Amino acid sequence: MRIRVAHGFAAGLVLAALGLLAGPVPSVAQDIRSAQQKAVADRSAAEVEAREAAARILNDRASLLAEVERLEAEQAALETQVADLRQRQADGRAELDRLAEEWSGVELGFREISGNVRVAARDLESMLQASPLSAGAAWRLETIAPLLETGYFPDIDDIAGMAKVFFDEIDRGGQVARRTGSFVGRDGVETTGEIYQFGKFSTVYRTDSELGFLTWAPGGSQLFALADEPPRSLRGALRKYLSGETEVAPIDLSGGSALRQLGSGTGFIEQVRSGGPIVWPIVLIALVALGIVVYKIIFLRKLHGNTDRLMGQVHECAATGDWDGCARIVADHADRKWPVLQVIRAGLGARDEDRETLESTLTEAILRELPGIQRGIAVLAVLGAVAPLLGLLGTVTGMIDTFRVITLYGTSDPKLMSGGISEALVTTELGLAVAIPILLLHTWLSRRTDHLIGDMEEKAVQLTNIVQKQKLAR
Repeated sequence: MRIRVAHGFAAGLVLAALGLLAGPVPSVAQDIRSAQQKAVADRSAAEVEAREAAARILNDRASLLAEVERLEAEQAALETQVADLRQRQADGRAELDRLAEEWSGVELGFREISGNVRVAARDLESMLQASPLSAGAAWRLETIAPLLETGYFPDIDDIAGMAKVFFDEIDRGGQVARRTGSFVGRDGVETTGEIYQFGKFSTVYRTDSELGFLTWAPGGSQLFALADEPPRSLRGALRKYLSGETEVAPIDLSGGSALRQLGSGTGFIEQVRSGGPIVWPIVLIALVALGIVVYKIIFLRKLHGNTDRLMGQVHECAATGDWDGCARIVADHADRKWPVLQVIRAGLGARDEDRETLESTLTEAILRELPGIQRGIAVLAVLGAVAPLLGLLGTVTGMIDTFRVITLYGTSDPKLMSGGISEALVTTELGLAVAIPILLLHTWLSRRTDHLIGDMEEKAVQLTNIVQKQKLAR
């Protein structure tokens, strides 16, 4: 501020000197005084201004110092707060780590519980889909449906609902229930009728026109009537039970497998036709063998009875020497072509010969009748041996057809190979089924024939002994 005043004073002096040089002395002096006064006034004003500025500066300094002190205090408070917050952050992180570790253990338990519940729900779903008791009870699958969703955490109500479904299945499985509902009939059309459920074993339907069993398709939502009606005996037993006449009802303990066989079974004609052309010779062999067996059984039974009766009568007459009576017995049955008559007739004709000749005559007569007695026995043996060979031939032809199909179409579709395999198995089965009883009957008929021949030989020896005794008695 002082420098500014000095500059003003010096400027005034310079102006005054210039004025003295330019004009007369009096005006110069007057100007110098004016300049001096103005310089003094300017100095005073500058000093006042300087003092005011200094005062303002002093005031500003005090306020600034106060503000600095306030800011420093505020900084200290903020630093303390920051330190406190950092400590709280560290404590929070430690608590977070502890809670995270604790939650990981709890979460593992929750996941294990959730997984076990979901596995149980999936098993329950499979059981319900395979159970015929689910017909008319769609709420059971709807109850456990949320438990099968990925990411769904079951609560206590879900678990209680699943337990309720379990107990409902158990309760229904031990009851006989009757209701009116819809099912798909044998004609493929949805029908309404009375439905009786015998636990999980059997389901029966009754309409105005028919009575039969129902089956359940796993994973479906509808009951289906079996394609064929049950046998008459089963229908009768069901009607008696449903009408209250008896407390016993036929059920399928296999859960439907046995009932499904009722509709999938094939008759004898269908099975024979599926065996191919080789089956018909086997059937023909069976018919021929049956005819031979029936004929031989009747023939041998009649022959055995006639042999015992006639030989007994002849022996009685021969024992008393009544040879005319023996001749009458033979004459009474002259129209019969029984082998025993031929033997008796030959023996009576040679009774006057010696023993050796008589025995030879009887033996010759027996040997003459043997072909008639043994007729058909050898044929049975041949038929019993040919039947399994034909079955084996059908097996070979069926396998040839199967391999031909495999060569053309591969093994992608088993139905294409079923024809050849069926032919192979059916012919083998039928050939063995025919051969086994033929061989057994052949053995039995052979024993009967041998027994009859032995009996005739025994009776011939007795007749020889009687004739010899009569000769000696004379």
